Amino acid sequence: MKLIILDRDGVINEDSDDYIKSVDEFIPLPDSLEAISRLNHDGYVVMVATNQSGIARGLFEIDTLNAIHGKLRRELSAFGGRIDGIFFCPHGPDDHCTCRKPAPGLLQEIAQRTGQSLEGVPAVGDSLRDIQAAQAVGASPVLVKTGKGMRTLEQAGDLAGVPIYNNLAEYVDALLEG
Repeated sequence: MKLIILDRDGVINEDSDDYIKSVDEFIPLPDSLEAISRLNHDGYVVMVATNQSGIARGLFEIDTLNAIHGKLRRELSAFGGRIDGIFFCPHGPDDHCTCRKPAPGLLQEIAQRTGQSLEGVPAVGDSLRDIQAAQAVGASPVLVKTGKGMRTLEQAGDLAGVPIYNNLAEYVDALLEG
């Protein structure tokens, strides 16, 4: 099985320091949905792993998160694409859970559900915590400059060995052409 893991906010859709709290605030990044569709058509199983601490912070409810993901799935289907699974952490940074990235719990759950090792599986994110979670399970982290990607580049220091792309579409182009 060809598997790829994507962060949501900042990779698939616009991100906000104030959180994506409503369906209306969920705005796909240019060409991201088309890129996911191209992955599907090339045989990739696409999983999303996303921290959603807005739930713990009381900014939105699980029903709202489900509605946001419903919008993602509907808009993606217009391009002939799909997300095969969405794994999210509803906890806040002080909850000390094992699923909030950079902890590897969400990615470990993906491995368990798919029955596949994540060794070498591409994991695309826009933050250092995405990179660290991928590295913790032996996945191959990829950084995109969208979302918090530029801030990550400025603050993270050494990202040796981590490929960096302008956006998800550019990475998918490279992946599928490689």
